[in-house]
Amino acid sequence: MPESIIEGFQLSPQQKHLWLLQRGNHSLPYQAQCEILIEGNLNAEVLKAAIENAVNRHEILRTSFRGLPEITIPLQVIAESSELSFQNYNLSDLAPQEQEHRLEVLFDEAKQLTFDFEKNSPLHTSLVKLSPHKHILLVSLPALCADTLTLKNLVSEISCSYAAILHNKELSDEPLQYVDFSELQHELIEGEKAETVREYWRNIDVQALLGTKLPLEGKPSGKPEFQPQFFTEAIASHTKAKIEALVGTYNTSVSGFLLACWQILLWRLTGQSDMIVGMAGDGRSYEELEAALGLFAKYLPIHGHLEENCQFTQILQQVDKSVQDMYEWQDYFSWEQIVGELENGTVPPFSPFSCDFEQAPADYCAANLTFSIYKQYVCIDRFKVKLSGVLADDSLITTFHYDANLFQQEDIKRLAGQFQTLLESALDNPESAIAKLDILSKVERQQLLVEFNNTKTDYPQDKCIHQLFEEQAARTPDKVAVICENQQLTYSALNARANQLAYHLQTLGVGPEVFVGIYMERSLDVVIGILGVLKAGGAYVPLDPAYPKERLTFMAENSQVLVLLTQERLRSDLPEHEGQVVLLDTDWSLIAQQSEANLSRSASPLNLAYVIYTSGSTGEPKGVMVTHANLCNYVQVLPERVGITPDDLYLHTASIAFSSSVRQFMIPLCQGATVLIATLEQRANPLMLFDAVKQHGVTVMDIVPSYWRTCIQALATLDSTSRQALLTNQLRLILSASEPLMSDIPRTWTFEFNHAARLVNMYGQTETTGIISIYDIPPQSDDRVEVVHLGPPLPNSQIHVLDQHQQVVPIGVPGELHIGGASIARGYLNRPELTAKAFIPNPFNDEPEARLYKTGDLVRYLPDGTIEFVSRIDYQVKIRGFRIELGEIQAVLAQHPAMREALVIVREDVPGDKMLVAYLIPQQEPAFTIRDLRHFLKEKLPNYMIPSAFVMLEALPLTPNGKVDYRALPAPEIAQLELEETFVAPRTPVEKELVSIWANVLKVERLGVHNSFFDLGGHSLLAMQVMSRLRQAFGVELPVLSLFEAPTVAELAEQIDTLLWAKQQNLTAHSSATEDNLEEIEL
Repeated sequence: MPESIIEGFQLSPQQKHLWLLQRGNHSLPYQAQCEILIEGNLNAEVLKAAIENAVNRHEILRTSFRGLPEITIPLQVIAESSELSFQNYNLSDLAPQEQEHRLEVLFDEAKQLTFDFEKNSPLHTSLVKLSPHKHILLVSLPALCADTLTLKNLVSEISCSYAAILHNKELSDEPLQYVDFSELQHELIEGEKAETVREYWRNIDVQALLGTKLPLEGKPSGKPEFQPQFFTEAIASHTKAKIEALVGTYNTSVSGFLLACWQILLWRLTGQSDMIVGMAGDGRSYEELEAALGLFAKYLPIHGHLEENCQFTQILQQVDKSVQDMYEWQDYFSWEQIVGELENGTVPPFSPFSCDFEQAPADYCAANLTFSIYKQYVCIDRFKVKLSGVLADDSLITTFHYDANLFQQEDIKRLAGQFQTLLESALDNPESAIAKLDILSKVERQQLLVEFNNTKTDYPQDKCIHQLFEEQAARTPDKVAVICENQQLTYSALNARANQLAYHLQTLGVGPEVFVGIYMERSLDVVIGILGVLKAGGAYVPLDPAYPKERLTFMAENSQVLVLLTQERLRSDLPEHEGQVVLLDTDWSLIAQQSEANLSRSASPLNLAYVIYTSGSTGEPKGVMVTHANLCNYVQVLPERVGITPDDLYLHTASIAFSSSVRQFMIPLCQGATVLIATLEQRANPLMLFDAVKQHGVTVMDIVPSYWRTCIQALATLDSTSRQALLTNQLRLILSASEPLMSDIPRTWTFEFNHAARLVNMYGQTETTGIISIYDIPPQSDDRVEVVHLGPPLPNSQIHVLDQHQQVVPIGVPGELHIGGASIARGYLNRPELTAKAFIPNPFNDEPEARLYKTGDLVRYLPDGTIEFVSRIDYQVKIRGFRIELGEIQAVLAQHPAMREALVIVREDVPGDKMLVAYLIPQQEPAFTIRDLRHFLKEKLPNYMIPSAFVMLEALPLTPNGKVDYRALPAPEIAQLELEETFVAPRTPVEKELVSIWANVLKVERLGVHNSFFDLGGHSLLAMQVMSRLRQAFGVELPVLSLFEAPTVAELAEQIDTLLWAKQQNLTAHSSATEDNLEEIEL
C-alpha cells in the first residue's frame, strides 16, 4: 500500500488565517472576482491564449491546496500545467437593459461558485459578447489566491500577453512567485526582529476589543455563517471637493479623512473610547511585489483613542500616525501570532469593523484594445461592517459591506446616512469637539423627535382626581367599589365615608398643600383615608407599617404631616411626628357626624395629590410630589390604552408606599371597576393569591416580574390537575411593571401554562406618576430577545433617548431615557438642588415650563419605535420590584463606627436571581459581626434594602487608573459569611430534607441547623420557593410567615414535626406568625 505523501509549500500567514475562517465550507464568500470591460476589435482565441499565458507565468493560478485527513492546514501544491476554465456567452442580440440584467446574473452565479481546492486550476473565466466591439471578461478566483491588487495586476498581465501574442513576442520579465513571498513571510514573522515588532501589535490589546458590537447588531440565528452584503452610496461632487480642500489644508489624505470619520462614528455608536478598525494593507512592502499575483493583503488593526473633547483635527493627526505605523510593521502581523492559536471549531479572530480605500483602477491599452475593470467583488477576511472607499478623478464612492446574518439592510442604510451627516459636519466644523459633530440625518431626527412622540391628546384638565371618582360614583352608586377579605363597600358608600372624613380633616386644618400621613394596614380604611385626604384638598403621604421606625420618622418629619391617619392597633408603633392623630376605626363615631355630601372644590389641579418617598442616593429617602393634574392625565390615558372596563375586578397587591398602589386603586375606581385588596398572607403565598383570583373572579392582575416568576415556580410545583384548576379562571389581563421583564416569564406563562390572558409590559417611574409606556407582549416572541421591550409613550407623554450632552442619539444607540409631558411630577419635597438635577428644561418643547425627567435608565430606540432596556447608568437598581439606591445602603453602612469603607453592588451569579452584596473594609478595632451589622441595618433600612451577603475584604480591588475593579470583586461564598453558631449537622430526617432544600434554593454547599435562612442570603421570594418545596416534600401547608418566625432549620423542623404529628392524629394544626418581621414585597 503506497504511503500518502504530498509535496508542496506551507501556506502564507494570510492564507492560513483565511483557511481557518472558511474551513468546513468551501462555498463561503471569500473570493476575488471582476468584470473586465474590453472595448475594440477583440480576437477571442488570442484572449484565451493570453489568459493561459498568465496561468503559465504565475504559479498561484495553478495552485491547489491539499492535505492529509489528520492535518488541519494544507499545503500549496503547484501543478506543471493547468486546464483553463473558459466559457463563452453571446448577449449581442439583447437590448442594453437586458444585457445588464444578464451580466448581474452571471456575476452573482460566479459568486456562488464552489471551489474545489484540491483541483489544479483555481481560475474561472467567462467571455461575454455584448457587441462586435464590446466584451466583458468575467474572472473569478478564490481569495486564497488573490486580493484587490491581484485583479488589477491580472488585467495588466492579460492585456500585455494579448499584445505580445498578436505581435508574436514573449514577455521578457520573470514574475515573482507567490510561494517565494510565502516563505519570506514565515522568515520575517519567525525572525529575531519579529518578537520586538510583535510587541507593537500586542500593546494595542487587539483581543480585548474584538467583542465590540454595533447598535442593533443581531444574534446569529443558528450556525453563525458569514453572509456579506453591501450598500453603496456616492459622495456628492461638491462634498468631494470640500474633502480634497480640507485634506490639502491639513496635509493628510482622503483615505485618512474617511478613516477618521469612520472611527468617530463607531465611537459615537458604541461608546467605546478605544476603538480598533481593521484597515487593509496591500502587503506589498517591496517594489518586486507590486506586480505579483496572490493573497498579499491583510486587514491590520488600527487603534484609535477617542474622547468627547478631542477635536476632529486631532483625530486626523492620530489616524495619520497610526496608518504610518501600520505600513511600517505590517509584514510582522499575524492573527495567530498576536492572539494565539485557537482550538478546533473556534472562529478565528477578525476585525469586526474594517475599512479599505483605493484609487479607481486605471485603464490598460494594448493592441488597439482598452481593458478596464467594470465591476469587482473582493472579500479576503471576515467582518461585521466594512467601509470601502473608491476615489476617482470625478467621483468618490463609499460602500458599506455588512454581514447580513447580523444586520438588516435598513440598519446599514441608516448607518450610511449617519456617516454622510458626520462627514459633512466635520467638513463644516473641523476644529469642533467630536462629541458635538452631528450624526443624525434630518429624516432620523424627525422620526425620533416627532413621529415617535406624536402623542398629544385632549383630556379634561380642569379637574382633580377625586372629582373623577365622584363622577363615577354618581354613575354606578350601587356597584361594589372595593373588597377586602369579608368586607366591601359600594361606590356610594365609599364616596360617602370619604366625604365624612374629608370634612373632619378640614376642621383639623387640612387643605391645599397640607400633608396627611396614612399609617395603616391593608384594609378598606386605606382607600377611605386616601380619598378623604384628597377630597379635603390635602396631599397624602403613605407610611407603610413594615418600614423601620427611623425611616418612617424621617418621612413624617420631612413632610411635616399635619395629621396622621392610623388604626388603634398601630397606635403604639407610630413614628415620631408633630401632627394630630386620627384613628380611623375608633374615632369613626365622631367622623360619621359629618356630611356625606360631596365637598365644594377644595383644591386645584396644580395642587399636590400625594408625596411618595423613594430610595435616595445620599442615605435619605426623597419625597416625590405628584399633582392632581399629573394623576388625572394618568387615570384617563392608561385605562384606555390597556382596556380597563367597569366589568373588571382589579387585584390590588402593592404596598401603599409605592406608586403602583396609586395605579391599582385609582385606575379601576375611576373606571367603575372593582378593587380586590389582597391580604398580607395572600401576597406572601402565590398559591393562596391564585386561589383568591379564582374564587373572586379577578380579571386584571398587576405584578412585578420577579413575583410573577415566583408565581410560576409555585404553580409548577403542583400536579397538572391542581395547577389547571387554579389557572382555569377569569384572569384576562396581566400587567407587569416596576422592573425589567425577562422574556422567559411571559413565554412560560403562555406556552407551558397555556393561559390565554393578554400580557402587557409597562414602564414608568414614581417621578412620572407611574406608567408612561405600554407594550403588548406578542404571543410568538423572539427567543433571542432576553428582556421584553418597552412600548411607545402614552398620550401626552414623550420619550427621548439622549446622551450626556442632551443630544438625541440615533436609533439603536444606548442613551439615558428622558420623559416629558403631562405626567412629570413637581419635583422632590424640600430638595431643590436634587429637583434641578433630575428635572431639566425640555429643549424639544417651546412651552417655557416644559421639563424632562432624567430616569437614569439606559435604553435604546428600535426602528419600529419600541424601546429596549439596557441597564441602569447610576447606582439605582430594581430588585424584586423595589427601587433601590445603592448609595443609600452604602451611606448607612458608613455610619457604623467600625466601618472604614463599604461598597454595595448587585450580583446575578445565577441568571434571574439578583442579590445585593456588600463588600466591607472594617476598621481594625473594634471588630463587628455580620449578625450585629444586619441588626444595625434593620433599624435604619427596609428589609428589601439589606444585602443578602456580606464579604469582608482588606481593600477594594482597583484598576490601574484607580477605579474599583468590579470584575475582580469575589463572589460571596458560604465560607466568607460569618456564621457565628457552631456548625451542627442535621440530626433528623426532617432536618436533613430541610438542609437539602435550603442548600438547593440558596446555592450553598454547607449549612447547619442553626444557620439563619436570611443570614445565608435568603429573601421573601426565595422563602416562597422553600415553602413550595416543603409542600412537595412533606405534604404540609406552611405560610411564608413561618420562615420569618422560625428562620433556622432546627426551628422550622419543629413546626413541621408538629404538623406531621397533627396530620397523623387527624388533627388540624394552625401555624401562627407575626407580621412584624415580614419583608415587604412590592408586587
